[in-house]
Amino acid sequence: MAFNIVLVEPEIPQNTGNIVRTCAATGSTLHLVKPLGFSVDDKHLKRAGLDYWHLVDIRYYDSFEQLTGIHGQSRFYFATTKARQFYDRIKYRQGDFLVFGKETRGLPARLISCNTDNCIRIPMVAETAARSLNLSNSVAVVLYEALRQQDFAKLT
Repeated sequence: MAFNIVLVEPEIPQNTGNIVRTCAATGSTLHLVKPLGFSVDDKHLKRAGLDYWHLVDIRYYDSFEQLTGIHGQSRFYFATTKARQFYDRIKYRQGDFLVFGKETRGLPARLISCNTDNCIRIPMVAETAARSLNLSNSVAVVLYEALRQQDFAKLT
């Protein structure tokens, strides 16, 4: 079983397109939680994902609660700049859900406050004007650490 990437209310089509490409290259499933800030027919979204759309299992949900209602027995990790622990301190297992928030505001506060033990962050310079990394870069960083821990099983 591969890893699961969850985007909660993504806003920028190019980021989602890039994440589609990353999911295609890693065999990961992409879960999109609405509302989306774009149409899935958006030409920028398709162009960013090039011809990878057919290679990815993409699932859509009307809310995060709908997703957890279906996959609630799984392990979820929430990427946020507000987390105490670094993303590489987790012992990931195949099938885990890696959850990322919208580009402008990140994850909703209610998801962070209810899941503090499962919140992770990517370290950055303390004194910087940069609030966070680009969403598609963040997904790649965390996902590839999870894959590394699995000795890149099924990847060549």
